[in-house]
Amino acid sequence: MPIKNLQNKALLASVFFTGAAVLVVEIVAIRVLSPYFGNTIYTTSSVIGTILGALSLGYYVGGKNADKYPYYQAFYGIIAVSGILVMGVHLLSGALPMLSLLFSLDTGPLVSSVLLFFVPAFCLGTLSPFAIKLNSSSTDYPLPTTHSQIGSQSGQVFFWSTLGSIAGSLATGFFLIPRFGIAGIILGTGTILAVWGCVGLFYYALPAGRQAANRKVLFAICSVLLAILVFLWLGAATARKDLAVIPGMALTQNLELIYEKDGVYEKIRVAEGEWEGKPARFLFQDRSFSAAMFLHSDELVYDYSKYYSLYRLAKPEATRALVIGGGAYSIPKALLADSPDMRVDVSEIEPGLYDLSKTYFNLKENPRLANYIQDGRQLLRKNTTAYDTIFSDVYFSLFSVPQQFTTREFFELARSRLTENGVFMGNFIGYLGGSQPSFINSEIKTFQQAFPNSYFFAVNSPSSTVSQNIIFMGINGTKKPALGGALTEKLIDTGSIDLAANYELTDNFAPVDYLAGKAMQQW
Repeated sequence: MPIKNLQNKALLASVFFTGAAVLVVEIVAIRVLSPYFGNTIYTTSSVIGTILGALSLGYYVGGKNADKYPYYQAFYGIIAVSGILVMGVHLLSGALPMLSLLFSLDTGPLVSSVLLFFVPAFCLGTLSPFAIKLNSSSTDYPLPTTHSQIGSQSGQVFFWSTLGSIAGSLATGFFLIPRFGIAGIILGTGTILAVWGCVGLFYYALPAGRQAANRKVLFAICSVLLAILVFLWLGAATARKDLAVIPGMALTQNLELIYEKDGVYEKIRVAEGEWEGKPARFLFQDRSFSAAMFLHSDELVYDYSKYYSLYRLAKPEATRALVIGGGAYSIPKALLADSPDMRVDVSEIEPGLYDLSKTYFNLKENPRLANYIQDGRQLLRKNTTAYDTIFSDVYFSLFSVPQQFTTREFFELARSRLTENGVFMGNFIGYLGGSQPSFINSEIKTFQQAFPNSYFFAVNSPSSTVSQNIIFMGINGTKKPALGGALTEKLIDTGSIDLAANYELTDNFAPVDYLAGKAMQQW
């Protein structure tokens, strides 16, 4: 194969891999920021805007430098530097806990995106103009024909770059994230880029006549570099297992991390410590206290979870339940213990939590429990089963509120799947006070449209002005539950709330991240 033809194929392969790297970094960037700023529209927009801004500036600067320095050494040198910068993202991410304290939910993602991802994306952006310049001179065409083929040469570069981006996008979502940690993906991507760039750099540093003869030497150099970088990668990937990186961890003391893994949708941690003086085990999803279990008792740990039993007030004979959001499966376990006739379906979109709960949270195999790795709304839409009670526990944090479970259409769908006097309950987090419109008051207004017979309980107190769990209870019928006692003290008087000043959330209009961001500013 002629040298120029080989150079051309290696150049296009480089464009493919660097195009893939850009999308890998872009997708993983959202997962890097979400434990600290939530998986919100602010995070997504900040990451995409930063990457696109960096690429556009890289194209401009790269084009100017490609005309000045049209050398393969420069091209592969930039790839090597880009790889090192991508690996540096792992180190810089150690500043995210501090940044999450300094900046709000809406500005923090943009500041952090620029700090972590702008420079690596900029360097990767400079490569396309270099590739077009080199590609136009790396064919065996005579010089006049080469200039006349500049459109075709550019098309080749854009084709392989975009194809690489498609491959990187699909590989990250369907293969990398489900199997490797975020740190491993970042460091692995950086490693591949650095090795690829170094090999190209060494190759073109050799005298032209000795390039083909020294392929074995280049292969040996590549192997050594790869071994060194993989060693560093493994060391860095396992070095940081500090629970202190989770903001709000001070709510418990003396926590010991016993499990950590990047799930498909969030970072998952299991830790042991104490709650109210009792030994307990905790599940964390990103930065949220998702669930907990006492080590020596079956008692539910968090107060909000005890409200699951409100279904008995309207449907004491219930035998069929759906739990949307399994977490550590505390609510499903409690429902199964309520009655030997109870059958429970669980919709949990995070694939690993079911097995994790069997390992760490005393979940037993039970023929009366059916687990579905599926979005809860999708399950309700496709499954026409009539439930006596539905408990939705996907709203565990203001940092990540799934919009599809906040709208009137969802609540109406849930009601359509309830039996007569069946009960829907949802666990929300928010502020009852503060400026209007607010997230929790907009949700109350929306919920009342779907469930005219509805009740709302403040787990701490209706007079509290701090963030707290708010339990929504809707009955598919006219039955009035006998509340009495402590429940009356927790009942929110919605008549005293100016609901007219709040939004009704629909599939067409649900500014959940905006409302959650306003609430976060009160922290």
